[in-house]
Amino acid sequence: MTSAPGEDHARDEAIERPSPALDMQWDAWGDGSRAATLPAGVKPILALILKGKPRGIPRRLGEVALTPSRLDTAQLEALAAIAPTAADDAARIRHLGGKSTLDLLARRLDDVQTAPDAVVFPADHDEVLAVLAHCTTHDIAVVPFGGGTSVVGGVDPDAGTHRAVIALDLTRTAGLLDLDETSLLAAFGAGTTGPQAEELLGRHGYTLGHFPQSFEHASLGGYAATRSSGQASRGYGRFDDLVHALRVATPVGELHAGRGPASAAGPDLRELFLGSEGAFGVLTEVTVRIRPIPTTTAYGAWSFPDFTTGAAAVREATQRGIQPTVLRLSDETETRINAAMGGHFTRMSGCLAIATAEGDDAAATLARLDAVFRAHGAKPRGEDPARSWERGRFNAPGLRDTLMDIGVLAETLETATTWARLDALKSAVTAALTDALDGRPLISCHISHVYPAGASLYFTVIAPLDADPVAQWAQAKDAASRAIGAAGGTITHHHAVGADHKPYLAAEIGDLGVAVLRAVKQTLDPQGTLNPGTLIP
Repeated sequence: MTSAPGEDHARDEAIERPSPALDMQWDAWGDGSRAATLPAGVKPILALILKGKPRGIPRRLGEVALTPSRLDTAQLEALAAIAPTAADDAARIRHLGGKSTLDLLARRLDDVQTAPDAVVFPADHDEVLAVLAHCTTHDIAVVPFGGGTSVVGGVDPDAGTHRAVIALDLTRTAGLLDLDETSLLAAFGAGTTGPQAEELLGRHGYTLGHFPQSFEHASLGGYAATRSSGQASRGYGRFDDLVHALRVATPVGELHAGRGPASAAGPDLRELFLGSEGAFGVLTEVTVRIRPIPTTTAYGAWSFPDFTTGAAAVREATQRGIQPTVLRLSDETETRINAAMGGHFTRMSGCLAIATAEGDDAAATLARLDAVFRAHGAKPRGEDPARSWERGRFNAPGLRDTLMDIGVLAETLETATTWARLDALKSAVTAALTDALDGRPLISCHISHVYPAGASLYFTVIAPLDADPVAQWAQAKDAASRAIGAAGGTITHHHAVGADHKPYLAAEIGDLGVAVLRAVKQTLDPQGTLNPGTLIP
């Protein structure tokens, strides 16, 4: 799927380009076109946790002060000779980092925003290689930047020990580079966003089927670099399951990883870069497995008396090989909150499960699921809950900003473990968060990614903001992370390591595992040019 030497020019002319990507706001989630308003049903819930005068943190108005660029005119011109480069405030402010809670708090609280010294916009793999070579020679750190959706501090403009740092914006690489309809493979520039990929594939009747909550802004390179898992993971797989091949630019050269559909030619080098978060190399091209757009989708919903019963039903269905496209189970708290948000005040008991299935056997798949669920005491709830979830499935991140306005901390965290440890892990994390937040939080949880051996747990935490919200967040994050490790969970199932989870990675992979990562880093990026603040403990 990658071009042979001498073919690049002809290939450039054949690239299909998408519509422009949505621009993320610098200080909030989304592009600002869709207001994140709180449903009326949420107000009684918030009243339960907001005691006394709330500490709202408003967004900043007027001009924003940025750290001055450390690159002089000659240095900027040298970068611009390789690829378009911008050092104006308008460009730099859009690359301040991702959209973690700490990022959003910094946008509102910091008088001076830490910005990259410049933003460079390469158009292709060769320009990325040239930028990396220049920056390595001139002691400039490079942070690869896709959609800017990291929620774990994965794209912060951290110069580390270097004299300056640039954001390497991959927007101009967006495009469909090659389509192999015989093998059902498609090669994309790594800066192609989720909607752009669906647009380009849709012209030919195909879909990638990867729909994480960050779908509207995140890039395919970001999906690969963080091991993203989309909401349809039961049907389509995680993003690393979809990757056929990668083309990577590093400070010491380029690498092609992935050739045949399977190989015994040593360790799979794709695994070095899937989840590498831009610390080992810049993913410039991603070849993925695709499918024809399904013509039929079926929807179903069920209520269980409690989470343990529902999880047992989901486990049995998964281990039997029943494979809907989407499969989710909310705990009692999340079920009540979602019902209240939808205005369904009479449907607040038990735990809600929803599922969708696609293709000619969609109805048969849900019928098999229904039989297993009924055997565990589930009551069918029709199609509406699943259809309602699908309509609003990308809206939740924007609510964090609205809640912060009125003095509410809203954070999410995720993990995964085996079925045998699931209940204990859920209880441990809930208890740790409750204690760290002085017994005041509202904690909900759901299962949304399942495997024969286990499942993910995705927690949402809502609490009144303290006088020092950064310290409040740090204390709760540390408590939850330590509880996850002690209960045998992974520190992250799909949000990645970034800066937020880096302190806990060594406990999961061990000293030898850390040494392996450092050895890879030393080989591929000996000067530590790439994304200094992430991944490597």
